[in-house]
Amino acid sequence: MEKYSLYDEHTDATKQQERHYYLLSELQTLVKDLPSSFQQRLSYTTLSDLAQALIDGTVYEIVQGLLDIQHLTEKNLYNQRQKLHSEHRVLKQDMMRKHKLAIQNCKSHNLAVLKTNQRAETEALEQRIKDEQRMMDEKIIAEMDQKVLDQQNTLEKAGVPGFYITTNPQEVTMQMNLLELILKLQQKESQSGSLP
Repeated sequence: MEKYSLYDEHTDATKQQERHYYLLSELQTLVKDLPSSFQQRLSYTTLSDLAQALIDGTVYEIVQGLLDIQHLTEKNLYNQRQKLHSEHRVLKQDMMRKHKLAIQNCKSHNLAVLKTNQRAETEALEQRIKDEQRMMDEKIIAEMDQKVLDQQNTLEKAGVPGFYITTNPQEVTMQMNLLELILKLQQKESQSGSLP
């Protein structure tokens, strides 16, 4: 009985080693599509460690989950921004209607004062809209920045090489390239049916 378990362990180790070499080879091929500045930063060791992390397919599932969360977040934020834009459009239309009606009902000797007041009211609304849009955009940026940090943290905890919490644009770009490699490799493996 022990012979079989030792044999099974050896077979499993051999399969894992073969899978590691396959993944490493695929990663080395995919890296060639990246800009040369990033190719230089991805050492053999980094690619080998990445291949090791990808062996059982768990990282693919984690990346897919993070991608799904990101897409839902982006959609939600986009919808919030669209809602704000629609509310602003309604406010502008209501004010224009109100102004038009006021001008129609205004006595000629009050027209200059009315137009001055309406101009000030329009400028105030435009400033309010501009401020609200800026605040919404800042909220969106802050929320997406937080998503990036959450993703970095999750991938670091999952043991994916190259991932750690950073706001350095070059490092974030490197991590994006690593994610692109993982997603391309996942897609290639799912198409060929070789996912674990």
